Amino acid sequence: MHLISPSLLSADQGNVAQAVTMLSESMADWIHFDVMDGLFVPNISFGFPLLQAVRKITTKTLDVHLMVVEPERYIERFRDAGADVLTVHYEASRHLHRTIEAVKSAGMMAGVALNPHTSVELLVDILSVADMVLIMSVNPGFGGQKFIDQTYNKIERLVNLKAKYRPDLLIQVDGGVDLSNKQILIDAGANVLVAGNAVFSAPNPLAVIAELKS
Repeated sequence: MHLISPSLLSADQGNVAQAVTMLSESMADWIHFDVMDGLFVPNISFGFPLLQAVRKITTKTLDVHLMVVEPERYIERFRDAGADVLTVHYEASRHLHRTIEAVKSAGMMAGVALNPHTSVELLVDILSVADMVLIMSVNPGFGGQKFIDQTYNKIERLVNLKAKYRPDLLIQVDGGVDLSNKQILIDAGANVLVAGNAVFSAPNPLAVIAELKS
């Protein structure tokens, strides 16, 4: 069974509350919340006040993806703001094992994200403690990009590592996920799909979420 985590980054930023209400009534399992600092990626997005506001109006799992340098500085603040899942980038955390352990000690699920150029084999020594690996299927920083086909091979390689090191690992994919590739991703081994543009640009977002979930 796979999970769907629609990305608020693709919602109408003038009507975020309306988007969250829609997602709360949908078949989405999680709500994906992208945090960008303008340093790790060339864009700036959401912060603590918005996450706190979202937390107040939904009971859905809040899936926070940190695209920031030195993410360990903010672990407890994101927990206090309402995050249930906190994902940090392999490329951005100098002491990744310590950071993952800190996220878990703070009471959240801990994820590790990989940019498109980063090999899954680099995670061998961390898979036993991570709860989830997020494979970026576009270059991070902006929504609406074209899906990178090499992602399928990357997922399959991670599945092999998962079998050996962490059988219950969640594999999340973020970037260019839509109805045309969702089944291929699931068949490859992904079990958490982040969909942004596919949901929020659709005439009927609820129907798209239901179809992604089915």
